Amino acid sequence: MKVILFGASGMVGQGVLRACMEDPGVTEVIAVARRSLGRNAPKLREVLHSDFADLAPIAADLAGADACFYCAGVSSAGRSNAEYEKITYTYTMEAARVVAADNAHLTFVYVSGEGTDSTEQGRTFWARVKGRTENALLAMDMHAYAFRPGWIQPVHGETSGTRWYRLFYRLTSWLYPLLRRLAPRYVTSTEHLGRAMIAVVRLDGAGPHILRTEQITRLGA
Repeated sequence: MKVILFGASGMVGQGVLRACMEDPGVTEVIAVARRSLGRNAPKLREVLHSDFADLAPIAADLAGADACFYCAGVSSAGRSNAEYEKITYTYTMEAARVVAADNAHLTFVYVSGEGTDSTEQGRTFWARVKGRTENALLAMDMHAYAFRPGWIQPVHGETSGTRWYRLFYRLTSWLYPLLRRLAPRYVTSTEHLGRAMIAVVRLDGAGPHILRTEQITRLGA
């Protein structure tokens, strides 16, 4: 399985990369990033690129993949609507357009989020944008899946690139075992999420295409 990974430097992407490195069925991981990840692994190849709105210059590097795991994303906090929409919708759709070109068997897994608005009509801007992104991906000629996790717990040293999130996880890490028992439907981990992404590729387009936390955890168990 040849995998393309966007967002490998983020908390979720780190967990997904780790799962790919551990899975014997994954033979190659192409990590698309603006800066080097600073790590070497036999299965890992980095493709550095600065403009995520135009991936045409690296299209040849992204051809012929079996799966694309899109983990790049940002919080809407402190960003204008235009900036958030560009990062969330424009960048994601450009990635899908390039990796799925002449590759209808590709599985594209997009990390969305709990609360995403599939109707695109709700009051919350970020939820509408994510809903629009999901809908556009699901309409493309490929096997598209949207993951809508709730609470994601980093479990193997994965860290967020955002200082506020790092502090949040440091202060709340003690809650994870409790939440797993009290609210398992809403809690998953970076490990389960990474394994679940690989698992849906093996579904070959079957199953539900919008997966929430409980389904993600079950697939990644």
